[in-house]
Amino acid sequence: MSLTNRINTEHISFHPLHSLLIIVVCSFAFFINNQVVPADLMEARNLATAQEMVKDGSYLIPTLNGELRLEKPPLPTWIAAGVEFLFPGSLVAQRCVAGLVATMMIFFLYLLVIRLTRDRMIGLLAALVLATSFNAVMMGRTATWDIYCHSFMLGAIYFLVTALEGKGRQWGAFALSGIFLGLSFLGKGPVSFYALLLPFLIAYGLSYRPRMKGKAAPLVVMVLLFAVIAFWWMAYLYFFHRDMALQVAAKESSSWLNHNVRPWYYYWQFPAEAGIWALFWVTALVGYFACRKEKYRKDHTFSIVWLLSSLILLSVIPEKKTRYLLPILIPGAMTIAFYFYHCWRGFRSAGERRVFRINSGIIAFILMALPVTLYFIFYREGELSIWILTLTALFGWGLGLWIFRSILPTRNIKVMAVFSAIVLSMMMIESVCLIPIGKMFINPERHNIRMLREHKELEGIPFYYNKEEELRMEWVYESNRVIRPLDVKNDSLIRVSRPFVFLSKQPADSVFAGKGVTVKPIDTFDNNWRKTKDKRYNKELVREVVLIK
Repeated sequence: MSLTNRINTEHISFHPLHSLLIIVVCSFAFFINNQVVPADLMEARNLATAQEMVKDGSYLIPTLNGELRLEKPPLPTWIAAGVEFLFPGSLVAQRCVAGLVATMMIFFLYLLVIRLTRDRMIGLLAALVLATSFNAVMMGRTATWDIYCHSFMLGAIYFLVTALEGKGRQWGAFALSGIFLGLSFLGKGPVSFYALLLPFLIAYGLSYRPRMKGKAAPLVVMVLLFAVIAFWWMAYLYFFHRDMALQVAAKESSSWLNHNVRPWYYYWQFPAEAGIWALFWVTALVGYFACRKEKYRKDHTFSIVWLLSSLILLSVIPEKKTRYLLPILIPGAMTIAFYFYHCWRGFRSAGERRVFRINSGIIAFILMALPVTLYFIFYREGELSIWILTLTALFGWGLGLWIFRSILPTRNIKVMAVFSAIVLSMMMIESVCLIPIGKMFINPERHNIRMLREHKELEGIPFYYNKEEELRMEWVYESNRVIRPLDVKNDSLIRVSRPFVFLSKQPADSVFAGKGVTVKPIDTFDNNWRKTKDKRYNKELVREVVLIK
């Protein structure tokens, strides 16, 4: 590869080879084997809401299990409803749309880094790191809404930078930034504004000190476009469902302070969210502070300040979840890209070469140990086919040896060969190893209530559950039914409601004993996708289903 990758940022375009590489890597990251893990609780809530939109036509007023669900803005749910209309009940299709949005995020990072550094190579490295980071891969292959707001926000950031650094007033770039800001807010409210945009503005202002001369008017247009797109739905709720909207707003505000509360240092393990890049991320952070003489120092500083600002802002919020760390991976991918770029241009000391060899050697050792692990854990137990084990061995040992050969030369370490091998390793895991890895966690005895969707005898019959028991939304999503609570102590209500389907944690015969109804067993369903011995196995996902006549 040539070291002369600097370009004129006034005319940024997609490099054909780079675009192809990004598309291929994203195909493995977000699409291949995206059906391995069943829908979790978050996906169940989101997709059940989309199903009810299509079934009931409640597009402006979303519902979940027949009750208003106004906690989250509806843009991703509208998208999911469109997919549900075209591909009813297809979890794979829903996840593919999330994958497309994640791919858009990768391309926006590629363009943003090029815009800032004027170097295509650094842009490509950052994009490929993000596309193969653990948290980004997991969020991009599941139908959760975080990927939407952050992808749209990164688009808004790219167009904002384009507008600020471009010549003239840049009406178009400012307008596009406003549109993407609005879409981000309509995707998940202020989440990405706080976790991604605010840290970016802090870092960008400190590092580049942009000038706004002559751009006040288009900036106002940007803000107006954002406001119209972001708040029209909330205004609609305020005028037509005011009490409920205010109640939900208060609930969501308090959840940031009282829900999933963790200590401020909870995110100290954030490098683990990069997965295979974790060691290099730590090295890149330490290396930045250890050496101050490097090319692109200002751009590297920008990525560090962006990363640390995001980490600090997320840490001061009491509510914490590891999936909230997705925004940190964006500047983190830039930091790792700068590290590999500077190593590629030449190590500054023997110590740097030694650290690079250690990090790379650990990854190579893990790759070569992977087939052996799969053999002892799965193949000998008959849970893994010989061809998957063979492919894993060929790729794992081949890539491991490739890395070892690349780092063995005393002086001429092949940095880009190591980088390529790591990217290929993630592609191997996503295409070959996800199925056997999935078998480590997925319950082979899972008996899904989804089969009742095709049960002709139950068409048009309402579903109920014992109001004294918990109802998990997985039941609602998988059955594609509204499941309402029922007071099983009210005999007259039970008789009036017949016939109905009943989900029971207790034996249904004992629940309805002496109530003058006929109990017809349908089946006992276990919607747990985790194995019975797993500590996360949930007995609330085991229910007897009967028909009450």
